[in-house]
Amino acid sequence: MATNLALSDALIEEARQLGGERTKKAVVTQALVEYIQRRKQLKVIELFDSVEYDGAYDYKTQRTAPRSLAVAD
Repeated sequence: MATNLALSDALIEEARQLGGERTKKAVVTQALVEYIQRRKQLKVIELFDSVEYDGAYDYKTQRTAPRSLAVAD
């Protein structure tokens, strides 16, 4: 999809040099990828205070519990 954007040449050039990209398109694409990743991370961080967990749960018992579904060779 072709899109025309008025971007700061100085910002694009600085981002190109910092990121080691060869083209303006590569710089903008990488910036969008990183932007999306960051936004997804922020949504995950928001979940930290909303997830309830059982304080009495003992994860160590899972380590010593026998495996009931053994894979046959």
